[in-house]
Amino acid sequence: MIMLPHQLELLSPARDADIGIEAINHGADAVYIGGPSFGARAHADNTVADIERLARHAHRFHSRVFVTLNTILRDDELEPARRLAWALYEAGVDALIIQDMGLLELDLPPIQLHASTQTDIRTPEKARFLQDVGLSQIVLARELTLPQIAAIDAALGPRDAPGRAVLEFFIHGALCVAYSGQCYISHARTGRSANRGDCSQACRLPYEVKDSQGRIIAHDKHVLSMKDNNQSANLRALVDAGIRSFKIEGRYKDMGYVKNITAHYRQLLDDILQERPELARGSSGRCTYTFTPDPNQNFNREFTDYFVNGRRIDIGAFDTPKNPGQPIGWVTRLGGEWLELETHEAHTTLSNGDGLCYYDLQHNLVGLQTNRVERVGPGAEGGTRWRVFPKDPMSGFKDLRPGTTVNRNRSMEWVRTLDKPSADRRIGVWATLTDGSDGLELTLTDEDGHVGSAQLAGAWPLAKDPIQAMDKCREQLGRLGETIFQAHDIQVQLSQPWFVPASQINALRRHAVASLEAARAQAYQRPARAQPVHPPVPYPEDTLSYLANVFNHKARDFYARHGVRVIAAAYEAHEEEGEVSLMITKHCVRYSLSLCPKQAKGVTGVQGTVKAEPLQLINGKEKLTLRFDCKPCEMHVVGKIKRSVLRQAAEQPLTFYRRRPDAQAAH
Repeated sequence: MIMLPHQLELLSPARDADIGIEAINHGADAVYIGGPSFGARAHADNTVADIERLARHAHRFHSRVFVTLNTILRDDELEPARRLAWALYEAGVDALIIQDMGLLELDLPPIQLHASTQTDIRTPEKARFLQDVGLSQIVLARELTLPQIAAIDAALGPRDAPGRAVLEFFIHGALCVAYSGQCYISHARTGRSANRGDCSQACRLPYEVKDSQGRIIAHDKHVLSMKDNNQSANLRALVDAGIRSFKIEGRYKDMGYVKNITAHYRQLLDDILQERPELARGSSGRCTYTFTPDPNQNFNREFTDYFVNGRRIDIGAFDTPKNPGQPIGWVTRLGGEWLELETHEAHTTLSNGDGLCYYDLQHNLVGLQTNRVERVGPGAEGGTRWRVFPKDPMSGFKDLRPGTTVNRNRSMEWVRTLDKPSADRRIGVWATLTDGSDGLELTLTDEDGHVGSAQLAGAWPLAKDPIQAMDKCREQLGRLGETIFQAHDIQVQLSQPWFVPASQINALRRHAVASLEAARAQAYQRPARAQPVHPPVPYPEDTLSYLANVFNHKARDFYARHGVRVIAAAYEAHEEEGEVSLMITKHCVRYSLSLCPKQAKGVTGVQGTVKAEPLQLINGKEKLTLRFDCKPCEMHVVGKIKRSVLRQAAEQPLTFYRRRPDAQAAH
């Protein structure tokens, strides 16, 4: 199904095929999933057979399946990656999500290619280049503002032009603090490469922050840990800016997360579609749910809309990378094996196994898993009193006292609700039953205009009660409960009120449904591969540093063919042994700690005294330097690769340049 410029696509993650199927059932227009290898999530692999099973289900609704083939590849991995691409194409996959431009130099199947977040698309020039080399969908950097997104949209040309790329944007989930594809801390420290799907998440660790004079300005804070992305309030603005694919992060997430967040954004996008008749869904069918979607119910580090509406000071989850949950009440009494709490609302209920937590006096988050809960009675302030027996001894709960606010970060009632079937997705059909000399014919026409029909030969007596017989006939024709269809209208246009046994009507309906499903399957078209512009367009720069992640000779050939003269090898080639930028971020620790020179501008007695001097990050024996590039308003986390990592043989020797490029100039 070719995505049209007026269609909005909800793109959901899938750790495995079963989760992907539920994403489709809960309203996803497309799903992205890892294949058996070369996906940028090391522990989210799936067999080609499972992906084929997911694609069959998705295509019933004209939804699409994208597979991540988005690690940077060694030379010896190019041929296995090429073979995998063909296997995925033959399994019915709609698109491959790629980072490594070396793949464009291979004999790939005629499958659509999408630019992964690791391609680091921040400028109109980079976006236009990727469109011109044949990428049909490009996911923009999470750090962009609405005006920056609109500028990229304008640079790609008219939205309905042939070959025009679809703009994709992350709307929910965990945030990498670095520009995607521009983070090398994990490899420098452990040899595990984020660009090869094995990030060690150094950004979630606590750090001590020191200034240039050695003074501690933050202690044991997770200053590189971001809150979670939530663009619920910005969807209309993103549509206006040119976004057409709305992507949910989470290929490591569980079934409940994918169900809930997919349903949440499905409802929000459907509201927009109701308001904007010029827009349309990217797939077929409508969903109903057994629950009310609520993003707060899933693991989150609290929410931010990041930079979409400009820089904010509160984007970090500095106190904890864990899920703080939602406040539900406060402690009223403590016993030897229990605590009592009163909820804020009388209707709030607790369940055995709920996850509770609170902040101690040092503002550290302390978990408190319940073993058993008992309702005590009404509270003194309008809530309900509960006695909670924790799983762990009461003596271990530091600073827990009457008056302490208690949050809940896991509701077992919610978990059990989403463990059950929780959505029903149906495609609308119009049914018409007619008769003729050869018998009965049932025609089903679905909301996309596809038609299925079935015939039933025979002769039937007239019904003794015509009205009852026709009502019974409509009832039998409308029994589509075991199918993916829902009857919007049923017309019984018979020349006589025949009495047709229910069993025969049911058989006729089943055959017509099978015919309609076959018609839909035959009509489904996978999106076509975009053709690159000829002659090859020049890359926006003529020099590439290690930041370009060129890790094989085919990628080197690609960039050379597009006019790049000096090409450095990827950081993983171990040619950058000195201090370099291990992470480049739009997040600024100085700004978040109110130490930015721009914040001091105009403040009497302060202006001119605050300078963007480097800071130091310390975690145990690990030390990193923070340097600040104030013109583009970016932060560089600077360090060098460990000797123990260097001693590991580089995965292959690579030298692409005659003269080592100046990394700063190249960036």
